[in-house]
Amino acid sequence: MTAVLQAKERKGSRNSHLTALREEGNIPAVLYGSKLESKSIYLSGADFLKTIKEVGRNGVFSLDLAGNKFDVMLGDYQSNPLKNEIVHADLLAVDMTKEITADVRVVLVGDAAGVKDGGVMQQSMHEVSVTATPSNIPSAVEVDVTDLQVNETLTVADIKGNRDYEINNEEEQVIASILPPRQEEEINSGEEQEAGTPESEEGRETTANEDKASEE
Repeated sequence: MTAVLQAKERKGSRNSHLTALREEGNIPAVLYGSKLESKSIYLSGADFLKTIKEVGRNGVFSLDLAGNKFDVMLGDYQSNPLKNEIVHADLLAVDMTKEITADVRVVLVGDAAGVKDGGVMQQSMHEVSVTATPSNIPSAVEVDVTDLQVNETLTVADIKGNRDYEINNEEEQVIASILPPRQEEEINSGEEQEAGTPESEEGRETTANEDKASEE
């Protein structure tokens, strides 16, 4: 069953008005779509977060605005990183029969054979662009890396088949690869050297002690 979120029209756009809405636990938002004039609205922050958690980042839910219902998806949003709060949201009204394009996160699943052999997994892509009808836009694109060996790479071409959506990225783009153990050892040893050698640490301590002695 599609979640239904209540929305109210927003008359004011001044900062003081928006601040007052947020202090009351609401989120200012904009409702827009290809056949819809943009509307300034606001939503209950708690209900909004509950709905997004229920349907997922790219999920479709029903928005009730003064008795008119729209199938919507969360478009862009703005957040306050200090408070970890969403302060504004863009809601896209969609036609469930027409395809749309969205960015979807990539999740690697499975224990790679190459990692078991001592290799190191490197994920090069964390998002892909997909096109599908709204109900077929996934919350995440899961990529099975179980058979990936050391020195092997997995590309977009390897994951394009048998899906309910089209992946728009170039086929040669690398999603993940496994570095051989030797490369990882060289990287680690390089980082350790940059962190400083015992001689330099002793030198810093000696200088500090001498400065302290001269002050006394």
